[in-house]
Amino acid sequence: MRRDHSVIVVMLLALLTIGMVIACSSQSMEKPLPPPSEDVDSPFFVDKNINMTTIDEYLERSDVAYRDVRMLFDPADYAAVGGDADLSRTIRGFKVVPFPYIATLQPLPVEGAYQGDKLFEIEWNDDGTVAKSRALYDESSMILEELFPRNKAIFIMCGGGGYSNMIKELLIYYGWDPNLLYNIGANWSYDGKNALELIVYPEDAEDDNIYATWRADYAYIDFSRLHPIQGELE
Repeated sequence: MRRDHSVIVVMLLALLTIGMVIACSSQSMEKPLPPPSEDVDSPFFVDKNINMTTIDEYLERSDVAYRDVRMLFDPADYAAVGGDADLSRTIRGFKVVPFPYIATLQPLPVEGAYQGDKLFEIEWNDDGTVAKSRALYDESSMILEELFPRNKAIFIMCGGGGYSNMIKELLIYYGWDPNLLYNIGANWSYDGKNALELIVYPEDAEDDNIYATWRADYAYIDFSRLHPIQGELE
């Protein structure tokens, strides 16, 4: 019996060792991330290396948090600039965390910007960085920490690149490592193989679209359950 027990223990240890080797090999096979490199010619400083052209090469990584910071249905008139106010598609593996629910928007080039509840009140500098900010709820910082983990690289996209840059600047203001933050740009221009369609268009043009929002990995924030705080901008 003791010998059989020893054999079983050895076999279990061997299997555990093999599993660890496979896991380490898998991680080592991941393509190294280039450091963030902003394109100074881009109005929203989209990354030169990881963007809508190259993102398919960097998906499904254990060391990256993927975030789409658009609203499901944005009241802003993005159609006026050739965009899409509805979140018609995202990229597989991205979690939808709408920036307008996170913080005060910078002035937009279109009318109808969201003016509702948000976690942080911000005063923006003219160069797009954060001048002052304050949490509006006791839970604001907890939510930010959990949705944007500090210990991973964070790939951020939106429709045109603006919301992505705003959340990046907010995270930097609150102490996130800039070397882990990537504005990967405008999903409106994405034509890769990992698109996740959230609107199903019927074959008959007279039928209604199907808004398949259940397909999205969506971060729902119930403001009615949060605890407001008072104070001035920090």
